[in-house]
Amino acid sequence: MSTIRIAVTGLGNMGERLVYHWLPLYADQAEVVAVCDADGDKRSRAVAATGASEYEAAEYIRMLDEIKPDLVYIAVPPAFHYDAALAAFERGIAVFCEKPLANSLDEAHALLKCGAESGKLHAVHFSFPQEPAVLQLGQWVNEGKIGAIRELELLLHFPQWPRAWQQNSWISTRHQGGFILEVGVHWIHMIQQVFGEITHVQSHVIYPDDPQQCETQVQATLTLENGLRVQLSGHSGQAEQERVSLLVHGEQGDIALENWEQLYWNETDQAPQQVEPSISPEQSHLPIFGEIVKLLHGQTGRIYDFYDGYNAQVVLEALRQPASESDVDVRPLYIRREQ
Repeated sequence: MSTIRIAVTGLGNMGERLVYHWLPLYADQAEVVAVCDADGDKRSRAVAATGASEYEAAEYIRMLDEIKPDLVYIAVPPAFHYDAALAAFERGIAVFCEKPLANSLDEAHALLKCGAESGKLHAVHFSFPQEPAVLQLGQWVNEGKIGAIRELELLLHFPQWPRAWQQNSWISTRHQGGFILEVGVHWIHMIQQVFGEITHVQSHVIYPDDPQQCETQVQATLTLENGLRVQLSGHSGQAEQERVSLLVHGEQGDIALENWEQLYWNETDQAPQQVEPSISPEQSHLPIFGEIVKLLHGQTGRIYDFYDGYNAQVVLEALRQPASESDVDVRPLYIRREQ
């Protein structure tokens, strides 16, 4: 394969990021040959920037059949991931899908099965575990920088949901929106990568009376395979400012990953101090799009595949739609990679 031919479906924030920010970094190795979206203005801008063919949202299947791309980037809302990815696999096309993998656990399971059987690359756009601050956090945990870990706290606090820059028709719906799904899935996956498997979920979610609206509050406990507990506190409409953070409490101090990328450390009874990660660019496999380009060119690359997407969705759905408020063992639902 010389130049990788990419079709993009969905020109929201992430679709446009690929077209305007990531693609120029790999212009000698990959090209966008088609874009698909309901918004004609967004399509026109993308076509002007790439020379790609344009298709309306309803023409997605026709786009795949006519263009026959090597890779399709699925950046449409979660409710459309299943149909979009399935159609690509049926045509022998590799898939790079935005998170969450699907809109239900059954859909995620079916997509994992199709992806594994297709023999084609299947990747979910999880990048958080490769961020320098997270890599540094994992390194410190492995080195015992704060001694034995006692407990973790995950805070998802939003003054409003959706956020001001995030207005669209689906992100506040119970069906495919909400901060647990949109934001929490990143942290679930990161915890699974850095701290180990989540074995039990105990969750209590508060929803508005309107059955169409997403959650306003969640209190949950995630138990890890080593017995550690992650206390999750999430709410919207209560905080004065947004706080999306993980606090790691150890016997000799604490580590805080504040608002995605600010890393703090303190010894017991000392004030936290912000620390810049000492992670080299070579250690961080970002952007994930670049890793996909490597893999499609037959090189070594670091991605998170549909197994990662499905296993994160196991926990995601246990949080969003708890079967009970007691501990639920999610281990029987996980699917392991075949060796």
